[in-house]
Amino acid sequence: MNIPGLGSFGGGGGDASTAGMNDQEKNMVKTVTAAMESCPVKSVMAGGMGFVLGGAFGLFMSSMSYDTPLTPQGRAISALSTREQLRHGLKDMGARSLSSARNFGKVGALFSMTECCIEGLRAKNDLANGMLAGAVTGGILSARAGPQAMLLGMAGFAAFSGAIDLWMRQPSEE
Repeated sequence: MNIPGLGSFGGGGGDASTAGMNDQEKNMVKTVTAAMESCPVKSVMAGGMGFVLGGAFGLFMSSMSYDTPLTPQGRAISALSTREQLRHGLKDMGARSLSSARNFGKVGALFSMTECCIEGLRAKNDLANGMLAGAVTGGILSARAGPQAMLLGMAGFAAFSGAIDLWMRQPSEE
């Protein structure tokens, strides 16, 4: 069975990595490989990894921002007991970490799904896929802010995606 965007499921394997396997094992390897190459699975994996990375980034960044007693909010916090200050700080770190995790997860899933769909439609794996996916992702993420912000988001995300993709495609020096 061949489903667009999901690849082919079933059938027998035939390459060296399945040597010595029976037909059922070969079919399972082929099915798992096809599933791992499918757009929905790639998108879920990118979203999950983005969520984890975003959570760690948010935790780190929230631990670096602290309120000094020189600000009104800092004076209010320094007036609390040590236990209350700790509770307030950990609650703030958790909220910021979760917010960052959600944002990174959303961007990762959206970009990955868009890039995979574009690659499937174009039947090519080149620099243009990442740039087009970046433009679509940037446009979707900034759509609420209006057309100017949307165009700027599209251009910025496409340029960033192209630069990262170009850097990742450089030949190794080995």
